[in-house]
Amino acid sequence: MQRSKFDHISGFQSLIQQRINEILLVASLYDAFILAQDGQLQELITSEFANLNLYHAPRITRVSKASKALELMEERRPYDMILMTMNVGDMHVMDFARRLREQGVKTPIILLTYDNRTLDEMLAQDERLPFDRVFIWQGDFRILLAIVKLVEDQLNVEHDTKVMGVQTIILVEDNIRFYSSYLPSIYTEIVKQAHRLIDEGLNLAHKMIRMRARPKIILCNTFEEAWAAFEKYGNHLLGIITDLEFPREGRDDPLAGALLARKLRDCCPELPVMIQSNQEHVQQIAGELRVSAAYKNSPTLLHELRSFMRDNFGFGDFVFRLQDGTAIARVRDLHGLEKQLADVPDESLQYHAERGHFSKWLKARTEFGLARSLQVRKVSDYPDLAAVRAYLVQSLSDYRQDRTRGLVAEFNPETFDAGNSVAQIGSGSMGGKARGLTFVRHLINLAELRDRYPDVRIAIPPAVVLCTEVFDQFMEYNELQTFAIGCDEDELIRGRFLDARFPPLFQIDLQHLVQLMDYPLAVRSSSLLEDSQYQPFAGIYSTIMLPNNQADASERLHELLQAIKQVYASTYFQAAKGYIRSTPYRIEEEKMAVVIQKLQGSRHGDLFYPDISGVARSYNFYPSEPARPEDGVAGVALGLGHLVAQGSEVVRFCPRYPKRSSTFKRPEDALKFSQKQFYALRLQDHPAAEEVAGDAGELVLCGLDRAEVDGTLQSVASVYSPENDAIYDGLSRPGARFVSFAPVLKYDVFPLADIVSRLLKIGERGMSRPVELELAASLHSPAGEPKEFAVLQMRPLVLSRELDELDLTGVEPGETLCRSEKVLGAGLVDHIHDLVMVDIERFDRSHSRQVAQEVGRFNRRLSAEGRPFLLVGVGRWGSSDPWLGIPVSWDQISGVGAIVESGFRDIVVTPSQGSHFFQNLCALGIGYFTVNPEQADGELDWDWLREQVESERMDYVRHLRFRRPIVIMMDGRRRMGVILKPEA
Repeated sequence: MQRSKFDHISGFQSLIQQRINEILLVASLYDAFILAQDGQLQELITSEFANLNLYHAPRITRVSKASKALELMEERRPYDMILMTMNVGDMHVMDFARRLREQGVKTPIILLTYDNRTLDEMLAQDERLPFDRVFIWQGDFRILLAIVKLVEDQLNVEHDTKVMGVQTIILVEDNIRFYSSYLPSIYTEIVKQAHRLIDEGLNLAHKMIRMRARPKIILCNTFEEAWAAFEKYGNHLLGIITDLEFPREGRDDPLAGALLARKLRDCCPELPVMIQSNQEHVQQIAGELRVSAAYKNSPTLLHELRSFMRDNFGFGDFVFRLQDGTAIARVRDLHGLEKQLADVPDESLQYHAERGHFSKWLKARTEFGLARSLQVRKVSDYPDLAAVRAYLVQSLSDYRQDRTRGLVAEFNPETFDAGNSVAQIGSGSMGGKARGLTFVRHLINLAELRDRYPDVRIAIPPAVVLCTEVFDQFMEYNELQTFAIGCDEDELIRGRFLDARFPPLFQIDLQHLVQLMDYPLAVRSSSLLEDSQYQPFAGIYSTIMLPNNQADASERLHELLQAIKQVYASTYFQAAKGYIRSTPYRIEEEKMAVVIQKLQGSRHGDLFYPDISGVARSYNFYPSEPARPEDGVAGVALGLGHLVAQGSEVVRFCPRYPKRSSTFKRPEDALKFSQKQFYALRLQDHPAAEEVAGDAGELVLCGLDRAEVDGTLQSVASVYSPENDAIYDGLSRPGARFVSFAPVLKYDVFPLADIVSRLLKIGERGMSRPVELELAASLHSPAGEPKEFAVLQMRPLVLSRELDELDLTGVEPGETLCRSEKVLGAGLVDHIHDLVMVDIERFDRSHSRQVAQEVGRFNRRLSAEGRPFLLVGVGRWGSSDPWLGIPVSWDQISGVGAIVESGFRDIVVTPSQGSHFFQNLCALGIGYFTVNPEQADGELDWDWLREQVESERMDYVRHLRFRRPIVIMMDGRRRMGVILKPEA
């Protein structure tokens, strides 16, 4: 996997590896009191760091005597800096510093004195002081901040410039009083610049990381030190502030600064340089060298210093100027720069591009990757200025999109990109589904799939996550939790939640959101437990789809708020409570986040839907030759994904062998048991709809004739010709239409199988286990636009593994109630005495919903008694299609211990591996036996069941109770299992 070409975050993590965590302060109580102004030194320095949003404040240990400090150092205490004042108690400060060096202490030693006189006396005795640095206290507490940061800069500058290109500022000054005055002002300006950048941080982590990339200050005292620093860090230099007079070649040189500036001008004509001096002719010297100047005796010296930094180091706004320096425009962020670049005159564009001003400004803003990509290109590399402008605009646009791919930003209406961003509102957890989305977004970005499929845009749809803080405030604001936990009526819960008030603070953000997201929306659950490694909660909570196309933004906001409230309400519906009872958790532990996401698809008149939707798994529980379980399986449908999630009949294929998707033995079976309708979102009244579905009442079920009119059927359909009893792919012949996906899977009109296969492999590597993903794709895009493949969800797939194989041989045929070679689950179950079965002789597919209700009544009764049961039935359990199985929900089977699914006598129904029902079965470890006795695929002794005396009978379902247990044996390795009759 590759990193993003702009490298937004990963390199920043390694910056400032060496920090000043512990300071040993050797000073009298009086000195410490003076430094802190009120005696609370630790509190003051912590407060100062917090006020500047510096997230790391050192801890100070103070001792009054040098002898105590020496004892602490002999104990090898982990101090990162030793700070001492002139009065260290029981010895002279010079002797104390020398003793530390004699002990082998390599920790930076800093002397802080109060006046020049005592310092001059020490220098008169010995010009070589035993301190790393000496500073003069001039009443500004910020000197402590400057000392800490200067030492940290010295420790980290080489690494940070090399790894990320962190910028530097060289200060050349040998006068202790002046650099003690300059450094607090310089660091304050740098921190202010960092704060300006923090406001543009995408989230809290991004903001904190960008603080690490602030420019480093290199303090030099001699000409040789300054030139060595320039040669080493010149490629990462914002500018130089230098004195005019300082040592060169071992003696004071009154024009050393002028010589340094001249050499710098020869190497880097555009490098900002300021010469400051107490000599009045400094202005004349600076003018001749074409550099800036400052008079040290000026009452506004520090103000001039800060202004120079803002105007020349790329701090503050970017000011567009003409060749004569006239300002014509000002921008404060990347988005503004991108917009302004499209309009500024050629003269201004050329002026800044030739001088590298764009790159310099970006470096000062810690946008190092983008700055490097612009720095390597010169104006002469382009045919004309129009090409320069196009390159700059495109680079900024690509960068802004690229930097959001791997991050979840805090929602900001000014920076939110409705075509690409993923943002969050509120604090707390994003929930399991949102975590999975952001993780797969990260994987897609690392894998650079955009380069592999240039004609297909593979991405996560733009989204905003309402974190659990919003849910908590909503519940508390309306006092709903006790009511919701105790209420057993879903509609009563729904009504109470819909009537509740939404927290006003978050409603303001959503008001901005509906004005930015002007496309259909999916409002999806993302609870704390959802999509976890062991409990997927698939299909348990609500998803609401909204057209979001009203002209009035207030109407769109109202619909969005109502949808969010319905998702919140579903946290406490009976299906959710029933599912949670099957897990180790309690309903009061669950919290709901909500994902507001762009609905993938295209508009077709009054309908909106994707060409393809489906679910793919990297592990296939029921593979057919030549596929192996690890080759995976996918199920896809035309239109919205409800058919797949509900277990209806869709096209299933192995991504490795996509051309072998058909499982029908006769051509007419393909027509009879294939998809002939599709779900779409209704954008307005749609009289042709056959059925309305969905919590919001906005989904419609349409016939394939509508898809053919829309032009979406051509790429996914085949035709059955009864005259020839043959199937023809595509729609070029007359005949009955059905969805086969043959044009996609056989003839590669879209690289669906390859993309799915690659994403499953990436997901498995990223999660270190099999995965499941939900997908949607649009094959018909506007001219010049790529086709779209959207990953809607990724979750870990739960597989049961049994370390020891169970011996299933030796079981006599007469002892076996059921035998299957298609079994989910592992282990031995020998505590079930109850069996609930659908009477196959009385079963009527047209009454399958009534069958589900009868199963639910038995489930409630047995669950209340604490008696798990074996459930036996025909067709696909959990299917919403009454012709394919029995549409039970989780609250109707929450007490089940194992399930048997037997095929119909007239058709073979394959297990729906993509359905929500199937996903939850795997996660809960419920044994699941699949048999088709009519096809000689497994065994189920219906005759024996028919002969047993029931404990109770309803119209279609019987309850049997046995004195001895029903023994269930499942070999998880070989996917085989047997169920023994109680008397066996």
